[in-house]
Amino acid sequence: MAEITASLVKDLRETTGAGMMDCKKALVESDGDMQGAIDWLRKKGLSAAAKKSGRVASEGLVGVALAPGRVAMVEINAETDFVARNEAFQAFVGTVAKLALETGEDVAALKSAAYPGTGRNVADELVHLVATIGENMAVRRVAVINAPGGVAAAYVHGALKPGIGKIGVIVGLEGKSGEAIEALGRQIGMHAAATRPDALDIAEVDPAALEREKNILSEQARASGKPEAIIEKMVEGRIKKYYEDVVLLEQVWVHDGERKVKSVVDAAGAKITRFVRFHLGEGIEKEATDFAAEVAAAAGV
Repeated sequence: MAEITASLVKDLRETTGAGMMDCKKALVESDGDMQGAIDWLRKKGLSAAAKKSGRVASEGLVGVALAPGRVAMVEINAETDFVARNEAFQAFVGTVAKLALETGEDVAALKSAAYPGTGRNVADELVHLVATIGENMAVRRVAVINAPGGVAAAYVHGALKPGIGKIGVIVGLEGKSGEAIEALGRQIGMHAAATRPDALDIAEVDPAALEREKNILSEQARASGKPEAIIEKMVEGRIKKYYEDVVLLEQVWVHDGERKVKSVVDAAGAKITRFVRFHLGEGIEKEATDFAAEVAAAAGV
């Protein structure tokens, strides 16, 4: 029997886009013959994944997983919303979120983690799923919050099943653990899902974004023709409103419409250490498609 080297497996993987374990098996089945291995993969439908790798994947799901004092969240993309309702894809998202609890925020480490019950790692299992379902997919990002001695909480908006949906928020809180603080963590997640804050506190606001906002507000104020001293005060007031829009702790608590988030958290004897919000597909440039042209092309017009 021919020796199946790592280099041979690598070459076959690069040629077909199939998973590493599938490539190794194909080479074993073909006794090391490259073309025979390619044919074997094609017959199994596994080499099709390579053809799909260039397609834009901006749909998919966000998944969260909780453990005592720890919470993880992943975004895994696909090409269409139909895949989000595929049970195999949902199971993959849920499993990968749980694996992220151990691997942390390094996407590469997450992709290299062993995928339970398959003999493949996460990256190879994804390639296998691409070939099975027929769409390009990608593990896009991961966030993990540690809250030792505190509370880690999560909220998923519009969940298709527990822990899986289109918008996810994870929160870390310091304070006495208990049902009240856990409930507060979920409420903060719900609040952040609705209000889309960019920063936890004023100190975390992006300096470049703040400077850009000040410049815009200054120009708007000068258009009123008022003196510079008045303009300065106008800008200060509007920056305060800007903070209320983008800073979590400065926002009005959506659950009562009166208190600020920081007042609610202080009253509970807690402190938010970190929050992360994932909105599926945000920041991905989607392809503009002309549906009529696609239909015409398919019909050979």
